[in-house]
Amino acid sequence: MKLPEFNTQKELFKFLVENKNIIIAQKKAILKMSDGVSAYYSHIDKSGQLSKANEPFTPDADEYKVRVVINTTNLLDSHMDVHIPGIWNKSLSENKMIMHLQEHKMAFDKIIADGKDLKAFVKTYSWGELGYSFDGDTQALVFDSTIKKKRNGFMFDQYSEGYVKQHSVGMNYVKLIMCINDESYGAEFEAWEKYYQQIINPEMADKRGYFWACTEAKVREGSAVPIGSNYATPTLDNDLKYEPSSDTHNKNNQPEQSTGIDYKYLRENLNL
Repeated sequence: MKLPEFNTQKELFKFLVENKNIIIAQKKAILKMSDGVSAYYSHIDKSGQLSKANEPFTPDADEYKVRVVINTTNLLDSHMDVHIPGIWNKSLSENKMIMHLQEHKMAFDKIIADGKDLKAFVKTYSWGELGYSFDGDTQALVFDSTIKKKRNGFMFDQYSEGYVKQHSVGMNYVKLIMCINDESYGAEFEAWEKYYQQIINPEMADKRGYFWACTEAKVREGSAVPIGSNYATPTLDNDLKYEPSSDTHNKNNQPEQSTGIDYKYLRENLNL
């Protein structure tokens, strides 16, 4: 499909709606490695207590448990996607082969945890509990992982030293809804009005005039990554007593996301 030149936002919207089915099919065909979420993680000791977030700790054995946030809902990412609460429910009930990986590398020496050493679940947190100043709640995709030195010694050290600051989900889209801020497009405008109110960082949606609401996806893996633009996937400490670190969890310190309409980028990347 040859992509046309977009001189106006109206032209972009027309193209998106006319080619909606093709674009959705293309997005579903790829494994999306979602933007990383700034992580705070907790070490889970033998008594089941969670340590302070992102604090180094001295392992007392060759394995230990951590709790990490792999993905959060209601945040618009750089793919122009917002994940809607409930997105992981079906996948978690069906997929028993989810992995905790190093940097999305599906290789034996990059596996951090899987099988009986990994519990994947969703949990609702307030943004404040995760260390952010946003109002309201988010549904987090959470991993409780047993990290073994003999399995991945490098990541064993990275977590114990408090170096892991970001996580990211490897996923396949299942259900996508196009949302457009233009009353000329009935269904797409209705979707905009329905899902826009759930976005906690709507500025980019306001500028672009469209986004994708993802209501169902298959989680394949969750990864520790060096950095990502979705800054709300921490390594967790205890649920209610967390005091966020001002240097890593202040909303004002996060990388600035572009809010302009980059038509050249859209022409080149709409198939992604």
